[in-house]
Amino acid sequence: MAYYFLFPEKDTTIYSHPYRTDLNTGKVETLALTTEGGNDNNNYYSSRFLLKFKDSEIKDVISNRVSNGFSSSLKLYATEYSNNLPNSQNIELYPLVDNWNNGTQRYIDHPYFSGVVSDGASYLYKDNGTTKTSWSNISTGTTASYTGSTLVGGTWYTGSGFESTQSIAIVDNFDLSFEVTEQIKKFSSSLFASQTYPNGIANNGFIIKRENDIDLTTDKSTIKYFSVDTHTIFSPTLVIKWDDSSYVTSSNDVLNSGKIQLNFSNLKQEYKQSEEPLLRLNCREQYPTRTFTTSSDFLKVNYLNPTSYYSIEDYTSKEVIVPFDTEFTKLSADNEGMFFKLNMQGLQPERYYRLIIRHDNNDGINIYDDNYYFKVVR
Repeated sequence: MAYYFLFPEKDTTIYSHPYRTDLNTGKVETLALTTEGGNDNNNYYSSRFLLKFKDSEIKDVISNRVSNGFSSSLKLYATEYSNNLPNSQNIELYPLVDNWNNGTQRYIDHPYFSGVVSDGASYLYKDNGTTKTSWSNISTGTTASYTGSTLVGGTWYTGSGFESTQSIAIVDNFDLSFEVTEQIKKFSSSLFASQTYPNGIANNGFIIKRENDIDLTTDKSTIKYFSVDTHTIFSPTLVIKWDDSSYVTSSNDVLNSGKIQLNFSNLKQEYKQSEEPLLRLNCREQYPTRTFTTSSDFLKVNYLNPTSYYSIEDYTSKEVIVPFDTEFTKLSADNEGMFFKLNMQGLQPERYYRLIIRHDNNDGINIYDDNYYFKVVR
């Protein structure tokens, strides 16, 4: 599969509200972008969240799976939001300078009210509330926010190739999809070639925040996103995409028009997460032209156009897992017919998935959805 999914090894929300600056939420099911009013003044205090993907998994997919240049995006799924959101807002993503501890705590483990000492990252500290290691000092190409002269809320890289921004409006569904190809390439340059800033940086994950979040004065609103600790299929996802297709036909039997019948010759009902099947498609004309021949028409190898694609959908929720992507989900062809590769490792286990085929030909765009489904198991 030319779409490969990675899930975070850790994530947490950090809060700037005076009551929550040393709060850790490393085991909460959601990540929050919230702006809340103070209890004793007219100031507004924002939250940010951090997430990180494993070095080993990024290195594996790039070195062992990607066959040529790749593209990468970070997908976050909104779960709830308040009714007083601004008409539009910009959400920013930056790579973090510091490594940080995830922690094992929840929102109820409140240092201010309950006296619980944080065991993970917070707005004040990158490690915990015991050793209290502050976020790193600013250096070339980095920035941070301050409380007085104290660095708080993370330190991150800025500038071209480091920042990604997405604008969302109240008419949107608030899901986020950041383009992070350049950031992943910088992580890779550090992992593979030990390059340093600005060409390579250590993978310490990302910080996601509202634009100018320390200057907000009237916005008291919240958007929450599913975290890696969610019990749903909507975990934050790092998507790495590349073109693994090849189109080599053994004849001129390309079906450019007319009604076509499609079926999978080797689609199983279940696949383990470790499997990487090559799925083959049989395609033939539904109403073939009458000819005189000595062999069955069913033995003839036909092909769809090179402009043919696959998509994967969660069978129950109808959520599109892999969209029709004219660059990265092209069907391949060889002397046995049409095929594509599917890597089950990137799909959530114990779920059913539906395969859908798109064929762009002389008649237009044709969609084939004949209940082609399978289940991924552990």
